[in-house]
Amino acid sequence: MSDLTHFDADGQAHMVDVSDKPVTARIAVAEGYIRMTAQTLALITQGRATKGDVLGIARIAGIMGAKKTAELIPLCHPLPITKVALDLTPDPALPGIRITATVKTGGQTGVEMEALTAVTTAALTVYDMVKAVQKDMEIGGIRLTLKDGGKSGRFENP
Repeated sequence: MSDLTHFDADGQAHMVDVSDKPVTARIAVAEGYIRMTAQTLALITQGRATKGDVLGIARIAGIMGAKKTAELIPLCHPLPITKVALDLTPDPALPGIRITATVKTGGQTGVEMEALTAVTTAALTVYDMVKAVQKDMEIGGIRLTLKDGGKSGRFENP
């Protein structure tokens, strides 16, 4: 288990000590989607959802999700997030919404979990806002596409 930093020598879960790591600029980008019918997508893009601006509210929810990550994921460090940006793009070919989150910090550990949480929270918010018209929507494809900064350097997921 030596490669799994969230486990100590005895195999017990613990929060990683990052106090000796240098503060560096860090960025993470994650993506995902929520698939739905063309009719549900039209309801969102035409602004006809009864709960309001679906994409605007999902964007705010994603930002909030990134900021609350350490409260949701037990071994995540609370971080001084300096940027959270979400892009929610209607995709008629899916059909559905493609979601991308970019998170930045200057810190001693990365923001991958924050970016992934932002995408997930935004997708769940879209689901919540239109579930009255479609309950079988599918959330998927959630993955890290980029991380940079820190000892491990740059990672790009094609």
